[in-house]
Amino acid sequence: MYPKIEINLKKIIKNTKEMKKLCNFNGVSLSMVTKLLSDNKEVVEALVKNGVDCICDSRIQNLISYKNINAEKWLIRIPMLSEIKNLVKYVDVSLNSEIDVIKKINIECEKQRKKHKVILMYELGDLREGCMKNELENTLKQCLMLKNIQVYGIGVNLSCFGEILPTERNMKEFVALIDELERKHNIKFEIISGGNSSSYYMLKEGKLPRKINNLRLGESIFLGNVPCFDKPIKELNRDSFILKAEIIELKEKPSIPWGKRGYSNSFGEQMKFIDKGLRKRAIIALGKQDVKLDSIFPNDESIVVLGGSSDHIILDVTDCKRNYKVGDIIDFKLNYAGILTAFTSKYVERSII
Repeated sequence: MYPKIEINLKKIIKNTKEMKKLCNFNGVSLSMVTKLLSDNKEVVEALVKNGVDCICDSRIQNLISYKNINAEKWLIRIPMLSEIKNLVKYVDVSLNSEIDVIKKINIECEKQRKKHKVILMYELGDLREGCMKNELENTLKQCLMLKNIQVYGIGVNLSCFGEILPTERNMKEFVALIDELERKHNIKFEIISGGNSSSYYMLKEGKLPRKINNLRLGESIFLGNVPCFDKPIKELNRDSFILKAEIIELKEKPSIPWGKRGYSNSFGEQMKFIDKGLRKRAIIALGKQDVKLDSIFPNDESIVVLGGSSDHIILDVTDCKRNYKVGDIIDFKLNYAGILTAFTSKYVERSII
């Protein structure tokens, strides 16, 4: 059935082993961010069998589905109060920035007779999650008094919202803060998590401070790509995921709509059209409900993605050498957002090769 994503498991495993080797060489543990897979147990099980010992996800539902997989499980989105019961039951480690949430976790741990590990997040400039400096120390002090909470470490997140890159300067600031906290409170953090795949170049060039001993990696492994820079990692595969969709209509039509136009289309977009005369247009059975349109790239580079609606994507195939027909399958490469959205759609099949 189509549409579907073909997952090349061998390529993903090869990428994982290469990144794990690089991390090990630099004294860094690899926590694998699996959220893009949207609870694909088969792929996650294969990764764990091939050396991944820590899996990270932002959705607790996915981690619950991995409950029988033998790996440390991290919730990497700040927990909601409404999910704390399941957090304590199914998750080993969570990233936190709110002391009220941590106190609730501590209470739930008492009920379940368990302990829970937390990584306190520090705001280093990207302006997503994290405590400011004074708030972080105060949060740490309170955490150290909670008998069911283990402060596992300190983490930062960069490049996901504010496009702030990891640099020698901000990593130095981060490490200086860790040294100060450990000295003042006579503790030693087990995990110093210095970011995500955007830290690849610092890792590769040996520029990460030795104090940083963990990275949370997803895009670099699954796509062989460095986020923010949008540059390939030459040692890694970049085509582990291929999206396939079927042509349901193929006709020559004018390149400009006719009739009285409204203010916008059904998605609130104001479209611009260029008169190129009659063009051969293919419609595929895939839409904005399934995938982010600007995140898919036809393998046939002569195809132009014109746009789409919730259930249809319109392609210009006029200049293609291949004589496409109704029923033919079009292959697309995807970037991170494309894979993430396509995996989330229940209408896109998944096929492991």
